[in-house]
Amino acid sequence: QVQLVESGGGLVQAGDSLRLSCSASGRFRINYFMGWFRQAPGKERQFVGGLDSIGGGIYYADSVKGRFTISRDNAKNTVFLQVDSLIPEDTAVYYCAARTVAFYSENTYDYYYWGQGTQVTVSS
Repeated sequence: QVQLVESGGGLVQAGDSLRLSCSASGRFRINYFMGWFRQAPGKERQFVGGLDSIGGGIYYADSVKGRFTISRDNAKNTVFLQVDSLIPEDTAVYYCAARTVAFYSENTYDYYYWGQGTQVTVSS
């Protein structure tokens, strides 16, 4: 099994920044494609971005390009989501997830492991 634990969420004001972390443990493999998703109340879970540690590709949803940055510390099996210039519409529970392959996907059903999520609330 693989365990994913997110942290770093909180209540912030519009324009602020946060750095979310996702720590992986257990039978985690470095080649797993890692994704970040978010889910606002009453809405479907949506893809925010993802990272391919083997090929080096980093992917973002159009709605967050230029404001969100994904990075990884392979030595610590940790993936980060830097979220800048936050707006109220970014309010959601943010989840990290792992595929068991190295290929990009923005579909929730392609991800096998999920963290418990971390709440981000942006006030105007």
